[in-house]
Amino acid sequence: MDENKQELSLPTKYDPQAVESDRYRFWVEGKYFEADGDEKKQPFTIVIPPPNVTGKLHIGHAWDTTLQDLITRMKRMQGYDVLWLPGMDHAGIATQAKIEAKLKEEGQNRYDLGREKFLEKSWEWKEEYAAFIRRQWAKLGLGLDYSRERFTLDEGLSEAVKEVFVTLYEKGLIYRGEYIINWDPTTKTALSDIEVIHEEIQGHFYHMKYPLKDGSGHIEIATTRPETMLGDTAVAVHPKDERYQHLIGKKVVLPVVGREIEIVADDYVDMEFGSGAVKITPAHDPNDFEIGNRHNLERILVMNEDGTMNENAGSYQGMDRFECRKQLIKDLQDQDVLFKIEEHMHSVGHSERSGAVVEPYLSTQWFVKMQPLADAAVELQSDQKEKVNFVPERFERTYLNWMENIRDWCISRQLWWGHRIPAWYHKETGEIYVGKQAPEDSDNWEQDEDVLDTWFSSALWPFSTMNWPDTEAEDFKRYFPTDALVTGYDIIFFWVSRMIFQSKQFTGKRPFKDVLIHGLVRAADGRKMSKSLGNGVDPMDVIDKYGADSLRYFLLTGTTPGQDLRFQWEKVESTWNFANKIWNASRFALMNMGDLRYEQIDLTGKKSVADEWILTRLNETIEQVTKNADKYEFGEAGRHLYNFIWDELCDWYIEMAKLPLYGEDEQAKHTTRSVLAYVLDQTMRMLHPFMPFITEEIWQHLPHEGESITRAAWPLVKRELHNEEAAQEMQQLVAIIRSVRNIRAEVDTPMSKQVQLLIQTENLSIAEKLEKNRHYLERFCNTSKLEISDNIDAPEKAMSAVVTGAELFLPLEGLIDIEKEIERLKKELEKWNKEVERVEKKLSNQGFVSKAPASVVEEEKQKQADYLEKRAKVQARLDELQS
Repeated sequence: MDENKQELSLPTKYDPQAVESDRYRFWVEGKYFEADGDEKKQPFTIVIPPPNVTGKLHIGHAWDTTLQDLITRMKRMQGYDVLWLPGMDHAGIATQAKIEAKLKEEGQNRYDLGREKFLEKSWEWKEEYAAFIRRQWAKLGLGLDYSRERFTLDEGLSEAVKEVFVTLYEKGLIYRGEYIINWDPTTKTALSDIEVIHEEIQGHFYHMKYPLKDGSGHIEIATTRPETMLGDTAVAVHPKDERYQHLIGKKVVLPVVGREIEIVADDYVDMEFGSGAVKITPAHDPNDFEIGNRHNLERILVMNEDGTMNENAGSYQGMDRFECRKQLIKDLQDQDVLFKIEEHMHSVGHSERSGAVVEPYLSTQWFVKMQPLADAAVELQSDQKEKVNFVPERFERTYLNWMENIRDWCISRQLWWGHRIPAWYHKETGEIYVGKQAPEDSDNWEQDEDVLDTWFSSALWPFSTMNWPDTEAEDFKRYFPTDALVTGYDIIFFWVSRMIFQSKQFTGKRPFKDVLIHGLVRAADGRKMSKSLGNGVDPMDVIDKYGADSLRYFLLTGTTPGQDLRFQWEKVESTWNFANKIWNASRFALMNMGDLRYEQIDLTGKKSVADEWILTRLNETIEQVTKNADKYEFGEAGRHLYNFIWDELCDWYIEMAKLPLYGEDEQAKHTTRSVLAYVLDQTMRMLHPFMPFITEEIWQHLPHEGESITRAAWPLVKRELHNEEAAQEMQQLVAIIRSVRNIRAEVDTPMSKQVQLLIQTENLSIAEKLEKNRHYLERFCNTSKLEISDNIDAPEKAMSAVVTGAELFLPLEGLIDIEKEIERLKKELEKWNKEVERVEKKLSNQGFVSKAPASVVEEEKQKQADYLEKRAKVQARLDELQS
């Protein structure tokens, strides 16, 4: 807005929808948010945690991005060349499940369409929901550089994925093998360990007798999954278990199936657990798989990919695995094989995506050999200059514990939507070819049908988005490594750890300097939000009701780093009240600024004590907000801002400013207008990263220079505007006014009724300052008589209060109950007795006096003197009333 066309007025009512809707296009276009690229500026980079293109943004993503938006806005205002790069994740399993569900509603499935047509549908889905997510980002007020937006399946990132896969394969760090993996029968795909959610459920131990082939008896085993016995190929006992040593090498007959299987000895078996003998099913249990390898056992798979039983299950073929379990239990009981069913609470893995019970399943998959990559990432943390700094620091231990106990990563997924594995198999020889391009004689080769785990591409996000593997790319050279990542603690294993080890492997550097960890957004009762409980919150619904600024401020200030946040509607409403307070205060200020222009703002003239005080408090607030924000303590920064705006600027300064604004002294009026304009300008700048919409709107109406507050400079402490003496003087006035108001409330005397106020002080300096500012006391105490003296004859019937350096008396004839006043003074005396006792106990502690800084000890001594003075005055007044 041109300064010459500034309109110094705001609409009467604060309407967040009206204020924010005008700004949507402003942010979607990224008008003020493209990276500056100025070599003179220090770069500061954040890449957004990419949301899944599966629908609405959840409240956790709103928290992530709002935190990042605050950081980038503040850094931009501090003069950094800020790049905040947006993007989205293709989310293989989740997105494909959504698309297949939509096809099912239309009476189709992906096989009806074929791979190419299905992928066309998938891209249509992506475009639809990517546009939807951008609109949601705009409603949140995110200042993203849309000119650099990336998607995990776009051409550049796909090239980076191929580069990483091929390089790791050539280094022997990617391999293909037959292993027991986590299998989701619903989505019919493999899962990595961290995509499995373990839940304690009530199950059963099924105790069975496997008869010895020679007819000499039987051996007892127990299992929680009896249906897998159809694939048993051995029974194992511990080699030192004296109960079974004579049976090692003998054979048992597998019930129902009739297959002969051997009794083997293996150190894995726990002699103390159960019978000390365990059934071995190498195709359906990871531990059994390892035992099978050691004893060269056959692997018999008895299930299909959809969780139904296959031809190796005999008469149970075609049955669902759990239906098979029921029928098999009945059959085993009929044959007197199953002799005991025991209640058993145990941990059962469920698919994070579909909720299905995960099946340990023998399958040929692609894996990343993790140990070398993890070792390098762990070693990185020993370099204090180059390590990733976790905030809070305790999460570094969480990260390291997982990396130090890592297993190989299953990266293949039986999906069509995703990065197709760049591996081909020769149609005749079965030879494997891995490369970024298909083999030259491609007609003789078939590409692997599977795609890569979504996290494989997401792990490259900090550098693949910067045009890597082109290490000479301008963005890569300038903006990588990034400066900060913001994410939840629930994703440290999924994403943070993988970005670190892939970045170290392929760039030699950490992916980001800091990683700020926040918790989960929980329901008001502390429970985790979920669809099944119906306690989730759509951030767009919150915005529709209270506006983005209210939601943002709640998310940014509601908790400390690393802690969970409970969503409470009443707290969002209170932030709306805060925004409304800011609006009304700003509206009043603008209505009383006359025709003040930016260049006319003058802080050099004679200022009132209120002017000096608010400028001093502004300095202190700038210092505290900046310090805490730089440490990612946004809750504490927000607390300082809130207190300054609500308590000091709105409740005190603006009220005191009315005296000169409504007065006849034009110089005093101009100075107050200048102070108001300056303080509001600086306050809006500090508040802007928290509440971008309302601050932009107010700032545009204030006298200002520049096109947008987003490019305005971050406030700096100006020592020439700091007046500690005036601040103390103002504190004295505030204490007196509050005390008088409290007394009025106690005796139910409205502010409209005038009262006499007698102030006794033996401190000449205090008396002079109070006399100088008596117009404030007369106005805000509404006095009919104000006397300031060192020799006040305290009236018999009066309310009294003690403030530092003075004692107050309010003669309230006919309004005071002497007995009640005595009781009040007794309570106040008790309070000061406790304070004196506490501070004297502290000062008598030689450990505290000798170890604490001298300034701290001196502060306690000053408190002691202050408390003793107040106690003596209360005691004297109490003695007087009781005499």
